[in-house]
Amino acid sequence: MPHHLVLSSPIHGHVAPALAVTRGLLARGHEVTVLTGRKYAGAVAQAGAEFLALPAEVDYDDADLDAWLPGRQRKKGLAAVRHDLIGMFVRPIPVQARAVAAELARHRYDTVVAESAFLGVLPLLLSAPAGQRIPVVGISAIPVTLTSVDAAPFGPALAPGTTALHRLRNRLLTTVVHAGPFRPVQRAADAALAEVGAPPMRGNFFDQSTGFDVTFQLSARGLEYPRRELPDSVRFVGPLRPGPSSASVPPWWADVEDARRAGRPVVHVTQGTIDNTDFGRLVVPTLRALADDDVLVVATTGGRPLHELTTALGGDLPANARAAEFLSYPDLLPRTDVVVTNGGFGGVQQALAAGVPLVVAGSTEDKPEVAARVAWAGAGVDLRSGSPRPDRVAAAVRRVLQGAAFRTAAARLQREIEGYGDPLETITRELERRAESHRAPA
Repeated sequence: MPHHLVLSSPIHGHVAPALAVTRGLLARGHEVTVLTGRKYAGAVAQAGAEFLALPAEVDYDDADLDAWLPGRQRKKGLAAVRHDLIGMFVRPIPVQARAVAAELARHRYDTVVAESAFLGVLPLLLSAPAGQRIPVVGISAIPVTLTSVDAAPFGPALAPGTTALHRLRNRLLTTVVHAGPFRPVQRAADAALAEVGAPPMRGNFFDQSTGFDVTFQLSARGLEYPRRELPDSVRFVGPLRPGPSSASVPPWWADVEDARRAGRPVVHVTQGTIDNTDFGRLVVPTLRALADDDVLVVATTGGRPLHELTTALGGDLPANARAAEFLSYPDLLPRTDVVVTNGGFGGVQQALAAGVPLVVAGSTEDKPEVAARVAWAGAGVDLRSGSPRPDRVAAAVRRVLQGAAFRTAAARLQREIEGYGDPLETITRELERRAESHRAPA
């Protein structure tokens, strides 16, 4: 059976889809080795795959990114995006690339499967055309970043527009942003590639995620800006379906069921698993904003102890709020009316797969771009801030609860996602085809 090398940055939102694909391949009798951070060794072993640790110098803790990227919290806007791109994804390229090359020299694999932000795979992609090297397949759990006349450049989180004036704006902004704030990203990436003897990138930094032999985009096409330049090698398959959850059922779960039976709205708030060291950014403002509303607010801490939330709140939870470290989304989301989130890509996709509209407050990584896409698709409100005031959160939640158009748009995306079928089937079939072609004699 085929043997696949799966590559992932040591970030929960990137590891999770990589492991979902891993489990799907293992279920079909394939062999899988996963190269990622030591923090996820247990999860890889639990999936049944072989674990291969990233070298220590690029194995950062996604729960403590400030230790890896000093000064991160002081960055704002495009400077914050640039800081994260270079520190989390570009700087590790040489070490990641050497680790990949060493493993491919050690063992014969049939395909390489990389989540698209694992840029250490670029030297392999640039080394030879497809067909003259091992197949390299991308799994994208981030928005499409491809430069286009039809969309503003990645970073400013601007909606695309449809007029000739918008297209002119897009061209001008792309030139300005790529030559200005994001020029250091391009330079850092080319320098990192040169360090391992690889040629410079083909085109712009933001076009690299479409350079795989095939890229599976884990979202709905209806949530992504149209681009005439988007190659056929990018295939929208919808979000991966969540696997079995290890989250325990909290003792207050009956309150969620009671709220649903009573027609009382359920509002879920989360800061995900990365930008959750300061609950004062979104979870606390949401709890305070809705404390007097006739809703049930369900908060998750992304694995952080619950006492950190009550400490940030300055006391007990409001009477209409419940909290847990983790909850099973297949159980929670069908019972939820609105999700308030900081814009983690995977969580947003899962909400829309359940037909739930959103209020999004994102300011780090790709989160502002995720928020902008939700608003553009009509499936929620973009607060355009990572630390919104409680009154803004309250107004946005009430607007979504009262606005049928948001639910209609979310339901439209839900139907689109259902129409893709099981993305895992699509991905594994393609990997089997490419593995067989690679093994076949010329």
